Amino acid sequence: MSLYGKLGNCDEEEGPTQVPPSRWFRYNSPATQVVLIGLVCFCCPGMFNVLSGMGGGGQEDDQAANDANTALYTTFAVFGILGGGIYNLLGPHVTLFVGCSTYILYAGSFLYYNHYQNETFAVFAGGILGVGAGLLWAGQGSIMTSYPTEDKKGRYISLFWSIFNLGGVIGGFIPFILNYSSTAGSVSDGTYIAFMCFMAFGTILTLALLPPSKVVRDDGSRAAVTKYSNVNTEAMEILKLFSNWKMLLLFPVAWASNFFYTYQFNNVNGKIFTVRTRGFNNVFYWGAQMIGSVAIGYVLDFSFQNRKKRGFLGVAVVAILGTAIWGGGLANQLRYSRDKPLQEIDFKDSGSAFAGPFVLYFSYGLLDSMFQTLCYWMIGALADDSQTLSRYSGFYKGVQSAGAAVAWQIDKHNVSLLGELIINWSLTTMSYPLLIILIAFAVNDSNIATAVDPVS
Repeated sequence: MSLYGKLGNCDEEEGPTQVPPSRWFRYNSPATQVVLIGLVCFCCPGMFNVLSGMGGGGQEDDQAANDANTALYTTFAVFGILGGGIYNLLGPHVTLFVGCSTYILYAGSFLYYNHYQNETFAVFAGGILGVGAGLLWAGQGSIMTSYPTEDKKGRYISLFWSIFNLGGVIGGFIPFILNYSSTAGSVSDGTYIAFMCFMAFGTILTLALLPPSKVVRDDGSRAAVTKYSNVNTEAMEILKLFSNWKMLLLFPVAWASNFFYTYQFNNVNGKIFTVRTRGFNNVFYWGAQMIGSVAIGYVLDFSFQNRKKRGFLGVAVVAILGTAIWGGGLANQLRYSRDKPLQEIDFKDSGSAFAGPFVLYFSYGLLDSMFQTLCYWMIGALADDSQTLSRYSGFYKGVQSAGAAVAWQIDKHNVSLLGELIINWSLTTMSYPLLIILIAFAVNDSNIATAVDPVS
């Protein structure tokens, strides 16, 4: 009798399974499962991103959001690292359902703040969300990077990233429409309620995902061959991550990968634009992420037959584009500071003054998706089995969240906006040579030998 669904990820050994040669749809295919986890993230972190992207969690004063996000990313840093082990023990249903449910609480805390202006609940909900997000993203990373075969990883990461960020695009219309005629500095109650409805649907949708051992690739191999895990094994494997040279090289890259959100959301979108224009901008920020992930995914899968060459080209493309975009950000930042703010720009009323800052914010979204898709491709190239990649993904998200927690506090303590930009630009630039080293010494043309389990 299988214990999966009760306590652990312990599955009975499956009998031989024939892969239907001509069916365009299989529920147990990697593509279907990646689409499902994409839809889950569309509803939960996708809506969370819209909420954060408005600056200050949609509030006129960003103090509560800064403190809530500090609590969020502090606990996320811990449970991101632990999340891979928890996912291996409990499986996708329990882990992802619990993780997604915490997003509803977080959105509800800002609905409460809209009425009572007391940040205690928001900070508490942020801490709880950090636990849940750690569980969700560790599982998501495992599904996205371990289910596809080596030659399809870039496309599957792009597929996930496009669906996930479609949530930001559609969700961006919510504050835009509901606050179109509003002159208030904060968004309406209906905005938060709409986010909570999406998040509740995403939480329920996690129950539709299959455990890794039931997912069969098109080449006949299973996504996972390990039949069970235990607490001691996971604890030891997580500790080993901190002495793994690959993870140590990935550490600064992960630290940089969400650090810039605070600056972009609070100090570009939040400080330059009116409330309704922030929602409008978010539609295009997350839409740019869809374009960026598809573009870099194509480079990482199709540019060369050799996987290392594809990786080197991917780093070069992101590095050149990143340098140009942060250079444009510098030119924009020199126009204003905390002490000398700009007059708020509106997409409808400000004429040509809107164009430059809008294109810059769009470009920030493009760069974010390309950088993160490259990082996930890098993680997927280091192994092929779901248990190892759930730990690698958890480590990545944990370190990423620790960096984000620091970034929110830097902003809270009123570091100059120019200083924040320079820190972000420096961190991303430092990441490129580290990724090149990883590709040169850790990436092989195939990892399939580590995880193939032929199915009849």
